[in-house]
Amino acid sequence: MSEQHSVLRDLDKRELAKAGVVGVIIALLLSAIMVPVFKAGVAPMPMQPSLAFAETVLGRPLPLVVGLFFHLAYVTLWSMTFVVLFRTRLTFRNALLLALGLWIVALVVFFPIVGWGFLGLAVGPKLIVAALVPHLLFAVFLWIGCRIAFSASARAESVR
Repeated sequence: MSEQHSVLRDLDKRELAKAGVVGVIIALLLSAIMVPVFKAGVAPMPMQPSLAFAETVLGRPLPLVVGLFFHLAYVTLWSMTFVVLFRTRLTFRNALLLALGLWIVALVVFFPIVGWGFLGLAVGPKLIVAALVPHLLFAVFLWIGCRIAFSASARAESVR
């Protein structure tokens, strides 16, 4: 059996729930940083990306809270995916690789979907770096959150 299947088999509901809590906390932390940045007009994006996506999907203007729910779901999903895929390797390197992969997807898939063009260049080149910053924060928060949430179980596994 491959290592990935073994990891999936060994991941229990409690650990999956912990991964979900880590994801929710990360989403709240990122929102607590990014919402004021947008409100202050510092961000070079026309609106919060999660709100832009929600409006694109639903085809109409929406309040910020809907975008925040999309953001909460997205961050939680990817945090849980990180734990499922890397359960025995919750390293900063792996968190960073996931975050950079998601950043690239945002630039080449997400931004064109919401009308900001490839790499966000229809809005401006600053979007490339502006999108990188929250993804780097995601990597740091994900790594720290997993170290806190899974440190006891990681120690127990190393004793076995």
